[in-house]
Amino acid sequence: MIKHIIQKLYLLFLIGAASICHAGNQIEEPLSNSVKSMMQKSISDLAVPKLMFASQTEGRAWLDEMSQRLEKRLPDPVYREDFLRSVHYEATRAGLDPQLVLGLIQVESGFKKYAVSTVGARGYMQVMPFWVRSIGNPEHNLFHLRLNLRYGCTILRHYLDMEHGDLYRALGRYNGSLGQPQYPNLVVGAWRRNWEYHTKIS
Repeated sequence: MIKHIIQKLYLLFLIGAASICHAGNQIEEPLSNSVKSMMQKSISDLAVPKLMFASQTEGRAWLDEMSQRLEKRLPDPVYREDFLRSVHYEATRAGLDPQLVLGLIQVESGFKKYAVSTVGARGYMQVMPFWVRSIGNPEHNLFHLRLNLRYGCTILRHYLDMEHGDLYRALGRYNGSLGQPQYPNLVVGAWRRNWEYHTKIS
């Protein structure tokens, strides 16, 4: 009986541990001038975020579906829609799946705007401050919604390019745990379970 209770408590601990934020710890590495220039150009984009779908109807359907899934985490409907529009725009312009980015945010910060890790990573996508020095400017606030998403998506795109499209290795780099399966599995698991989306054909 006691053994059964201990096993249940351990299982609850594991479930709870899986929901804890796994904040990013990207490692600062020298960038070639061409890569640095490309990343700086990406960060400096000031375009208004917009949904990139074949039609407004498809965009609205995605927004409504994702908004419903995200409601408990971000209860303010106006902010939630702005957040989703920004995620979709920043992910798409970086060549990333927006639903993957939502999975990464879930694991990295638990959708907490002002999350700060023990190593100083900040915001929704847990961006390390050294990136501001490397590809941004001192006025950039990593707790700003658009900026945080722009940095995070630009960084993940950079790691994907480094790893020739290998998502698991790119995610490992993003988390500073290259070669270890736990973090990539958590992100992909969150993506598949909670955020995967298929365009509805009418």
